[in-house]
Amino acid sequence: MAIATIFIIILYVTFTFSYTELACAIPRAGGGFDYANRALGKDWGFIAGMAQNIEFVFAPPAIAFAIGAYFNLFFPEIPILAIAISSYVVFTALNIYGVKAAAIFELIITILAVGELLLFTGITLPHFEIKNLQHNAWPNGWQGVFAAIPFAIWFFLAIEGVANVAEEAINPKRTILFGFGSAILTLVILCIFTFISSVGVAGWEAIVYKTDGTTSDSPLPLALGRIVGSNNVLYHLLITIGLFGCFAYRKNIGNHHYLSFRCFNIIYCVYDSVASVKEKRTAIRKTF
Repeated sequence: MAIATIFIIILYVTFTFSYTELACAIPRAGGGFDYANRALGKDWGFIAGMAQNIEFVFAPPAIAFAIGAYFNLFFPEIPILAIAISSYVVFTALNIYGVKAAAIFELIITILAVGELLLFTGITLPHFEIKNLQHNAWPNGWQGVFAAIPFAIWFFLAIEGVANVAEEAINPKRTILFGFGSAILTLVILCIFTFISSVGVAGWEAIVYKTDGTTSDSPLPLALGRIVGSNNVLYHLLITIGLFGCFAYRKNIGNHHYLSFRCFNIIYCVYDSVASVKEKRTAIRKTF
């Protein structure tokens, strides 16, 4: 996982720099769709737009299940699926209610989420031991490294959505540059601190497997429980604030999906390739 995370850090840092230039040059809400459409034509623009939307469509359910897993630690009698569906509906409704309200809510919970990770790091880092990072560090060889890449991507997933607000920015050449730069710097620092402090407490098995041998969907509470116990106020505080991290990510994905799903342009690209002008206009009218 550590090797995969290093590769992903390099990938996202370099990707962010190039994506920032595109966002400043083409300040449009479509993100990758607009960039590919301008450079490679409408067919490739459609493919890029759909790839972006697939990410934003499938990521929210995963975050909703993470929220369910954290809530389940407090209320084990409530099924994780029920909590996940409820959170999905609530945050989708918030996005529909209004962009301003959603942005304010996202800013508040993001600050709380960053504070939670810093609190976790401050508690666990004094108990860090290098031998825990080296313990069983190569269980599945290079195959395990490649298998861990999708999980390492979750440290940075959806940062490209910053470009989707370029169209709403007053001065995108300044604000998008500052937004991308501060975002990737924050994520890299939190990624390194969180990874080292959680694994360094008792090894990677301690945050992957519960005491009964089953895998866990909430690794940070397992690491903290090794230090303060599951009845300590700091343990419950971490879980409570950790929910805000899931909320922030769920709202983040929801906003990106809302901004990037430019349905008219995507449908236009599809019918531009397979229909005449008259057929295309008729199909679009029927669609809407």
